[in-house]
Amino acid sequence: MSINLYSKRILKLLGITFIIPITLFEINTINKHVKAEKNLIAASEKDLFLYRQMGASYLCIASKAEVDFKKSLAIASATFTHVIIGKHGGAFQELGNEKLDEKRIYNSGTFQIVGSALNICPENIPKNIKNDYEKRLKELVKKNKK
Repeated sequence: MSINLYSKRILKLLGITFIIPITLFEINTINKHVKAEKNLIAASEKDLFLYRQMGASYLCIASKAEVDFKKSLAIASATFTHVIIGKHGGAFQELGNEKLDEKRIYNSGTFQIVGSALNICPENIPKNIKNDYEKRLKELVKKNKK
């Protein structure tokens, strides 16, 4: 009977020594997650330049590797979108820290990535994509002049 009593004490001691660190670890993890969500800073022009160039670089490399252009562009645009939403909460300094929805960020990213890719590897951009980009750019310039 004394062995069972002794075994129970050991189990309790071991249980406590395992439960306390696990509990503290869980609380610390939750606390870090909450702090991370509060520290979102709107994307600056410097941030956008980096993400846009990374997307354009991916697009150029993928097109040289003969990966479907539209799929490559979709992946680059989705990555651009997810980084801005994940790291900046979808907010942009240029827009007064306004948050954009996922669709608007995706469309904007697509436009910006194509523009950068036209500077990096214009020979890899399909003619219809280039024409659509130039048409949209002219519309935006005209709209901003008003």
